[in-house]
Amino acid sequence: MGSFSIWHWLIVLLIVVLVFGTKKLRNIGTDLGGAVKGFKDGMKDGTSSAPEQVGQTIDVKQEDKTRV
Repeated sequence: MGSFSIWHWLIVLLIVVLVFGTKKLRNIGTDLGGAVKGFKDGMKDGTSSAPEQVGQTIDVKQEDKTRV
C-alpha cells in the first residue's frame, strides 16, 4: 500500500493526457522549461545584473513598532 507500481503511474499519465490534451501539456512543458532556464541564467548572473548599485547607500529610518 506504500508505493505505486509502473502500471499505476502509466494509468495516471493516460488520465492526465486525456483530461488536458497533448497540446496544452506541451505548452506547459515549454513554459516550465523556459522558467527553469531563466532561473538558472539568473543564478549564474546573480551579482553582475546590477553593477550600477555597487557602493550605493540606502538610508532607512527605523520606526518604533511598540506604539499602538
